[in-house]
Amino acid sequence: MGRIIAIANQKGGVGKTTTAINLSATLAEAGQRVLAVDFDPQGNETSGLGLEKENLEQTVYELLIGECKLSDCIVKEVQPNLDLLPSNVNLAGAEIELLEMDDKEKILRGFLRKIKKNYDFIIIDCPPSLSLLTVNALVAADTVLVPLQCEYYALEGLNQMMKTIQLVKKGLNSKLEIEGVVFTMYDSRTNLSNEVVQSVRENLNENIYNTMIHRNVRLAEAPSYGMPITLYDTRSAGAEDYRMLAAEVIKRGEEL
Repeated sequence: MGRIIAIANQKGGVGKTTTAINLSATLAEAGQRVLAVDFDPQGNETSGLGLEKENLEQTVYELLIGECKLSDCIVKEVQPNLDLLPSNVNLAGAEIELLEMDDKEKILRGFLRKIKKNYDFIIIDCPPSLSLLTVNALVAADTVLVPLQCEYYALEGLNQMMKTIQLVKKGLNSKLEIEGVVFTMYDSRTNLSNEVVQSVRENLNENIYNTMIHRNVRLAEAPSYGMPITLYDTRSAGAEDYRMLAAEVIKRGEEL
């Protein structure tokens, strides 16, 4: 039975989609069967994995509103061991349409439960906001991985995210747990990065991954070429960071 991990942070620009893309890719590279779910209307994970999001006729939006079957909108093998449930700007309209549905917070969970056994990991890229889409992702997930940028306002955003997780756990998904926090855009040369890391370690009781995702030019370039970092520059520091994170995620699952 696979693990469903939501990649979430209500603050934008923290490396959330970069983490969703590259964790999915490195897990697949390690031999895990992975489904990446792009649940962000920006569709950046979809384009970052090489698809032309504007040209897609069957996406997670059509799935949610009942216009296609789950098997029709999953794109198989965008790389070996990695399937994708794509998204585009149409997903923004789902917010309104979901409001009229019964159990509107549990729509995504219903679909993913049907295919959970087919994958080792289902990785959901959430929108950078607290929306009905984000709540759907958290209700569907087993755990939440929170990317945290090494900057001054990081703790504020993290506290908001933790409160949201607790609210969802209390009312909608009692089994939801914190997968862990991963530091992104880390620069060991700056005092700020080190201060943020130290502060979080002192104030957070949840799991914090040992792997840190360093600032890396190749990592920033890869999405514009429609590739995860493992394909764009397999020997880069960014690729190695995400391989180390994938190894930690796999090991953590074995310990649960």
